[in-house]
Amino acid sequence: MALKARLDLRQSQSLVMTPQLQQAIKLLQFNNIELSNFIDSELMENPLLERADPGQTYAEAGDGAVGNGDEGLDSRSNDNFTDRDDRFGTDRLTSSETMGSDDGPLDVSSDALYGGEGEITRNGEPVSGSHDYSAPYSGGAGGGAGGAAAGGDDLPGLEQTLADEATLRQTLDDQLNIAFADATSRMIGSYLIDMLDENGYISGDLDEVSESLECDIADVERVLKVMQGFDPVGIFARDLAECLELQLRELNRFDPAMAALLANLDLLAKRDFDRLRRVCGVDSDDLHDMIAEIKTLDPRPGKTADGEIATPVIPDVLMRAAGNGNWHLELNSEALPRVLVNEDYVAQIGSGLRDREERGFMSEKLQSANWLVKALHQRATTIMKVASEIVRQQDGFFTHGVAHLRPLILRDIAEAIGMHESTVSRVTNGKFMATPRGMFELKYFFTTAISSSDGGDAYSSEAVRHRIKSLIDNEEPRKILSDDKLVELLGKEGIDIARRTVAKYREAMRIPSSVQRRREKKSRAS
Repeated sequence: MALKARLDLRQSQSLVMTPQLQQAIKLLQFNNIELSNFIDSELMENPLLERADPGQTYAEAGDGAVGNGDEGLDSRSNDNFTDRDDRFGTDRLTSSETMGSDDGPLDVSSDALYGGEGEITRNGEPVSGSHDYSAPYSGGAGGGAGGAAAGGDDLPGLEQTLADEATLRQTLDDQLNIAFADATSRMIGSYLIDMLDENGYISGDLDEVSESLECDIADVERVLKVMQGFDPVGIFARDLAECLELQLRELNRFDPAMAALLANLDLLAKRDFDRLRRVCGVDSDDLHDMIAEIKTLDPRPGKTADGEIATPVIPDVLMRAAGNGNWHLELNSEALPRVLVNEDYVAQIGSGLRDREERGFMSEKLQSANWLVKALHQRATTIMKVASEIVRQQDGFFTHGVAHLRPLILRDIAEAIGMHESTVSRVTNGKFMATPRGMFELKYFFTTAISSSDGGDAYSSEAVRHRIKSLIDNEEPRKILSDDKLVELLGKEGIDIARRTVAKYREAMRIPSSVQRRREKKSRAS
């Protein structure tokens, strides 16, 4: 077969994601903490970007009133959405509070918002200096995520001034140095500290310590006995029973009855109180007092002592009642970093650029800055659209409670707002909404459907869980509801559910079986 060169023309389709599109997708799936860290890195790399100061400029905050019906969009002339397809459906965009008591709201033209030649005005007068290109929802008295650090001073924010707490290892090392003076005991104690798991238990065998350090096992047990008196109480236990015993001894509440109870924790887990009473040799009242005392103890002293500082959840969307059955939504300014392009700096250095390479660098950075601002705006718009549609779909939950939570999937929201399911998934993951009923992650409102036995609307799985818990909480001591009985009762209410599904929901809520509940309530009654 002869080899020859040939030129062919073929047609094919491929999906190419530009770096800008990849950045926009990445910004969309970031939570507020990840977004703030990303903005910080961009501020370090791009000299044309800077974080807005609280008193410098102000981007209008977009908020909406969401109702049950199909109200039209009441748009302002300067809401920057008149020429865009990503409106908020039935949301109303209104001006939020100004940054200071003496400053009026800033009007941001659409040209300025998208990197054009427009100017920012305050009460009709142009504002010189830096132009604020942040998302139109990132205003607020708090100055966005910049906080005190963006106020002109180099002082750290309050959240950055937390005291440096000692770790569990440091605390135990200090106690070890006080308890033992000889080097051998300290070496054994240090080895035992290294053997602790995250709960504060000894994770290995003491014989391993003796072999590794080539010391007598009696010395290891002696050191361990002393270290079991360290704070937190219960540390260095080898199992749960010993951990509880150490805490009871510290409280001077360890007696033969308690010892028998700790030796039969499996019966306590099964709620077999009749056998426990016989084993411990106590009556029902004494047994309940002993169990109540055990519940006050800490089964994981190491985890509690070395726990990380809890980071509060900052909601991305704020929700409140607006009257007449409507809900008022707005994006939380504290969760949206405010970024601006310093046009004074651009003009200052732009006029002095002569080299083509320098002009190319400035052009690239300016284009990157404008695209970042546009991506932040699009992210805020998308979050607001998804949150608004979720509130419309789940109005029954916010009005009447979890029993009225509707079954909802990503496709329902995606079709309603004209977006892809993957986009909705990115928006709902890691984004929180503060509502009159508490703080919820947006993905909480997506639940599977349980079919109706009478052909009506399907029920949300979360609402069915709530109904199962309600039935069990209200059951009579002499009429404990089995899983089959729960299926029967739910069927009478129009909920078509299988017995294994009821058992799965009950176990997920950590509710004991009917046999265990019967034993527990029988023991309380006797």
